[in-house]
Amino acid sequence: MADFVTIDRGLGPEGRIAVVRFDRGDGINALSPEALRQLTDAARSFEDDGETSVVVLTGGAKAFSAGFDLKDAEGRSRRTMDIGSLRRHLKLGPRLTRAWQEMDQITIGAIEGFCIGGGVALAVALDFRIIGRDAHLRVPEIGLGMNMSWQSIPRMLHLMGPARTKQAVILADQRISATEAQQWGLVEEVVDPGGALDAAMAFAAKVAAQPPLSVAMTKLTVNRLAHALDDLASHMDVDQFALASLTEDHKEGVAAFLGRRKPRFRGR
Repeated sequence: MADFVTIDRGLGPEGRIAVVRFDRGDGINALSPEALRQLTDAARSFEDDGETSVVVLTGGAKAFSAGFDLKDAEGRSRRTMDIGSLRRHLKLGPRLTRAWQEMDQITIGAIEGFCIGGGVALAVALDFRIIGRDAHLRVPEIGLGMNMSWQSIPRMLHLMGPARTKQAVILADQRISATEAQQWGLVEEVVDPGGALDAAMAFAAKVAAQPPLSVAMTKLTVNRLAHALDDLASHMDVDQFALASLTEDHKEGVAAFLGRRKPRFRGR
């Protein structure tokens, strides 16, 4: 099994910064089920790490992530799963984003190229996001006959408010430029192309210079307050996704995407 994720610890001041790099080496960085597992394991590897205060998550030079891998064999096997097996398999994504959100360490995303679908879901689970000026984000799920899941809607809502969240999710073909993403509150900093990781490391160094326990406790308090109702609001994510995946519109959306044509949705 290929390793898509590498972890470098002991960086920066006092060695308190780690960099997690997700790079499949193909310029697309799609999130296959195996990639989801590896990224989840990477986040969980910091659970007992008292030496690391900040974790920077970055992708490849051309892409943070293109989102879920619609061509992956394991992912495509969902089409033949019974509803019980499908529900279990669909928990891979929410498990990933929850693992990154609940880390004690401060997390910073360094985004270059494009960040699409599941890539956006992962990015908004982090504490901060820094993006290259020529990069963009897009949420294509509705255009594929699916819902935006992985508890992303509440997280986006906290960052952007209701109107911008609806705009980002419902207008599935709309590219959100780096400048727009900052104006909307989706990212915190826009930097020159190729500079996202360096900027994230500079930001991480400032965080790492603070008292680690105070930082961790402050993050926990803010997250508990901000996300107190998220489980209640999005507990149907997986079931909605499972239901949507059984529709004709979903099959049409995926077929149109793979066939590079415009889909024809019929509401069934």
